[in-house]
Amino acid sequence: MMNLEEILNELKSQSNPANVEGMIRFGINPDKVFGVRIPILRKIAKKIKKNHKLAQQLWDFGYRETMILGAMIDNPSQVTQTQMEEWVSSPYFTYWEIVDQTCMNLFYLTDYAYTKATEWSSRKEEFVKRAAFTLIAVIAWKDKEADDKKLPQFFPFIEKESIDDRNNVKKAVNWALRQIGKRNLNLNKKAIELAKEIQKKDSRSAKWIAKDAIKELESDSIQSRFS
Repeated sequence: MMNLEEILNELKSQSNPANVEGMIRFGINPDKVFGVRIPILRKIAKKIKKNHKLAQQLWDFGYRETMILGAMIDNPSQVTQTQMEEWVSSPYFTYWEIVDQTCMNLFYLTDYAYTKATEWSSRKEEFVKRAAFTLIAVIAWKDKEADDKKLPQFFPFIEKESIDDRNNVKKAVNWALRQIGKRNLNLNKKAIELAKEIQKKDSRSAKWIAKDAIKELESDSIQSRFS
């Protein structure tokens, strides 16, 4: 079992300043970054294994890599709603990669994924709202056991927030709509119908979300999955 100090030493040994420069181009905050790529973080996480207490220590350290590792090694069954609220309220929960990695590696596996996706969709904070729609996208994408009948419950939130023109929000809303529409033929039709309703809105953001979603969901590559 690795402790916090050993993990930090491992991250420092894997640190690559050239990676930091590349991350900046993708909108990743260069502060508190070691410059370690995600595949390497996954390998480190496998060595650490699941550890709820250590996950919190890593998150609290506040570096990009330690926060992502924290999400990777935490035990979803031990995560509470309070913890999820504390994590999204972190002063470092302020760019897309941290949001997406936390949702993909941990939040969607908790018992509160649907609840928090619903609650956070109406929050004003840009990255909390992004977390809501990233959660929806990841549930539709990765949770093969998800009840397809429950996913349309997110459609009203997708439609309502489609007018939010903040880049980090509109991309997540678009992602959520597309991922639901790629699960099966029934949801595909419903997602396209919703996209066409969204397209009617007097909003540049809504029109972009709808156009992009319709283009993918009606594409031959997606439709061929259902034939």
